[in-house]
Amino acid sequence: MLIKLLRVHLRPYRKTIGLIVLFQFLQTLATLYLPTLNADIIDNGVIKGDTGYVLKLGGGMLGMTVLQIAAQVVAVYFGARTAMAVGRDLREAIFARVQTFSAREVGQFGAPSLITRTTNDVQQIQMLVLLTFTLMVSAPIMCLGGIVLALRQDVPLSGLLLVIIPILIGIVALIISRMRPLFRSLQVKLDRVNQVMREQITGIRVIRAFVRDEREQARYEVANDDLTQVSLKAGKIMALMFPTVMLIVNLSSVAVLWFGGHRIDSGPMEVGALTAFLSYLMQILMSIMMATFMFIMIPRAEVCAERIQEVVGTESSVTPPSAPITEVTRHGELELQSVSFRYPGAEAAVLSDVRLIARPREITAIIGSTGSGKTTLLNLVPRLFDVTEGSVLVDGVNVRELDPGLLARLVGIVPQRPYLFTGTVGSNLRYGNPDATDEELWEALEVAQAKGFVEKMDGRLEAPIAQGGTNVSGGQRQRLAIARALVHRPEIYLFDDSFSALDYATDAALRAALIPHIADATVVIVAQRVSTIRDADRIVVLDDGKVVGTGTHEELMDGNPTYREIVLSQLTEQEATA
Repeated sequence: MLIKLLRVHLRPYRKTIGLIVLFQFLQTLATLYLPTLNADIIDNGVIKGDTGYVLKLGGGMLGMTVLQIAAQVVAVYFGARTAMAVGRDLREAIFARVQTFSAREVGQFGAPSLITRTTNDVQQIQMLVLLTFTLMVSAPIMCLGGIVLALRQDVPLSGLLLVIIPILIGIVALIISRMRPLFRSLQVKLDRVNQVMREQITGIRVIRAFVRDEREQARYEVANDDLTQVSLKAGKIMALMFPTVMLIVNLSSVAVLWFGGHRIDSGPMEVGALTAFLSYLMQILMSIMMATFMFIMIPRAEVCAERIQEVVGTESSVTPPSAPITEVTRHGELELQSVSFRYPGAEAAVLSDVRLIARPREITAIIGSTGSGKTTLLNLVPRLFDVTEGSVLVDGVNVRELDPGLLARLVGIVPQRPYLFTGTVGSNLRYGNPDATDEELWEALEVAQAKGFVEKMDGRLEAPIAQGGTNVSGGQRQRLAIARALVHRPEIYLFDDSFSALDYATDAALRAALIPHIADATVVIVAQRVSTIRDADRIVVLDDGKVVGTGTHEELMDGNPTYREIVLSQLTEQEATA
């Protein structure tokens, strides 16, 4: 999976990679040639006392050193740029894929895991690419070149390599095989820490309200300790890597000096050749040691690549049409034809055979007990989910055939939990209509009963909004979300219990101002308050995912026991019939 991922994302940088390999090759050749020059200086210059020869070859060594440094600088520069570019591309690919996900896929992965995959997992791949271009490209060249040049110095002494190299590779492979499952577990534990932390930050008010600080602290400590234990296990195994390699390197040096000394004493080998052979041995072993850096990174990077590929390779359950319809002839009619919806793996359907028509210049209300499927029904219209059976039609066209941009222009939804983005009041209101003027914003704020508190904010339309709108109250956040939908000016307005955080007076004032402002549009309101929807042109009663009644307030009070029960749980008989 790692190779597949890198092959795709490194393809645009083939020319740069070729340049990196070229300069790494040059610097490695220069590095390999230096011991040969040094041996020549010792054997033919120092021992013979030829100062001119020493100075001549010394100048050559200096030139090789300059070439080595220059080539290394260029290779590292382009390697770092390519690694950063790959990281950028991976983050962009994940983000782009997540943007296509429906609520189903987002819930499947979970926000904490998606954040970890976009940041930490990509960082591990990015670091692997960087080490590949700075270390791994030169390591095999240096290893093979060192072996060839070592053989040129003394073939019998090179027999030591047949023992040293396999031992070193075997030990490294054993350590790496033990680390891979730990790295997989490490990423899962990191997801868990992020999940607990996110829940505690988001739910801090609930935690404080129920005085559950100690419980949450204990829950975080469990997740944190799990991560720590796995990290320690991986760290202990990793800690064996470098002492083991250094032990083999030092023992190899002793062996070369021992056997090489005997070779010099018996005559077939010169002092300079032994010095060069020892240098080549160090280069061979150091190249293998450099490769161990990669071996440490590869298991974790493989796990990260699999997690990234899971996201990038997941197709959204809400797919855009292959030949989208970009224009519609009618304006704002919404129809649900025998709609059913079931979450994956659920035993029962959330919605079953729902039939509903909402027309322009009418207010259609949906009411029902908690869990009856009201929010799910609204989410099917803008295709946050796709129906499992039946059809959702907007202006007579199945929403699955509409261009996503057109559907977004036709349908505006105010969700049950309104969300504001980091920015200003104005930037949030213009989210669905970037070209809206300040006058249009103030008009929408006035209708949404939000003008008063926005005027009191420092900066007014330029007043800052924190992530999620946490620096304004729930009621203010809800009114700003309603104003945002009004600025958008869609043909169909979907209000998902959007008045629940408002007091009765503000609710009544908002609805009174809202009705003339959206008089020509189709309006669908989901509400728990009977007072919010009793004047609707049509009220649809949901019970256990099924439509059990449709009509006006008076009609349903007379003939629908489910609606009557809901009404009388909030109002007296006299208030309900007044």
